[in-house]
Parts: sequence; C-alpha cells; structure tokens
Amino acid sequence: MLEMRPDCERCGADLPADQHGAFICSFECTFCAECTDALDDRCPNCCGELTDRPTRVGAALKKHPASTERKWKG
Repeated sequence: MLEMRPDCERCGADLPADQHGAFICSFECTFCAECTDALDDRCPNCCGELTDRPTRVGAALKKHPASTERKWKG
C-alpha cells in the first residue's frame, strides 16, 4: 500500500492524498508537479522515473489514512 506522503520532498508543498498533483518514484519519494518538471521527471534520490501518484479518496482514505510524517528538510 502506498504511504501517501503529505509533502513535496524538494519544496515542502502540501500534497493531499485526495488531490491530483503529486508524483512518485518506485520508492515512493514524492514531489509536486513544479518540482517534478524542474527535475525532468527523474527522482534525485534514485534516478527513477517520477509518475503520477494515484489519489486515495472516500472510504479508502478513511480506512487507510495518508502519512502525516513530512519529508521536506527545509
């Protein structure tokens, strides 16, 4: 199950689990659309491809809430 991290690791922007705009690599490193564009769709941690993160909504989000642990070190 995806961790659904709450923020962009590069700029700290909020990335709610129930909204589009988050991008992840295969290790679930998470970035906003603006940072993903600046990174040329490549994760700076593993060099993997950054792809759209699916959303989690409704009962699924309630039963499996998103992570609250922020990754941005700003």
